[in-house]
Amino acid sequence: MSANGTFSRESLARMRQDQEFTAVLSGHSLRFCTTWGLFSPRGIDEGTQMLLQYAIVRPSDRVLDIGCGYGALGLPLAAQASQGSATLIDKDFVAVEYCRKNADANGLANVEVLLSNGLAQVEADQFDVVVSNLPAKSGKELYYIMFQDAWDHMAVGGHFYIVTITGLRRFIKRAFVDIFGNYSKLKQGATYTVAMARKEA
Repeated sequence: MSANGTFSRESLARMRQDQEFTAVLSGHSLRFCTTWGLFSPRGIDEGTQMLLQYAIVRPSDRVLDIGCGYGALGLPLAAQASQGSATLIDKDFVAVEYCRKNADANGLANVEVLLSNGLAQVEADQFDVVVSNLPAKSGKELYYIMFQDAWDHMAVGGHFYIVTITGLRRFIKRAFVDIFGNYSKLKQGATYTVAMARKEA
């Protein structure tokens, strides 16, 4: 960047190149390829790292990641569900493209990545684990739709894990109690809070 805050053609050309990094997540070393315009393109964000510390995935579980981005959350969980499956969805076609590329690069054959507005393209499967790193400004109406759709697609006994900015924690508690009938706060930090709800019936 120049002194007046503009970018040279050379620096812009470098910025157009994919970002690549490796991260150890949930005990698995994974390679990621990202690009500008996707969330947290230079490395795994703090909220995702927090959620991964608390989400419990068994080898045979069926996992759903809502708003998967380039796969920072869903791919390490897919690696944990080595005998199960993982469905990763996003409404951004660029995110879907990079998520598929990252699943292939890490040899995760149990992953399906779908372009989907919410859960519109997801078949009525019975997922054991549903996860999402919720965007902060999507609106409470969208959150309620997402939470109800998650409940509808979950197996009885399944768990829904989310990470949000801490300022949303009271709303999340109300919404989870409304839809799931329960709420568990797993970790509250200064910036992010990880919560979980269980489908009991």
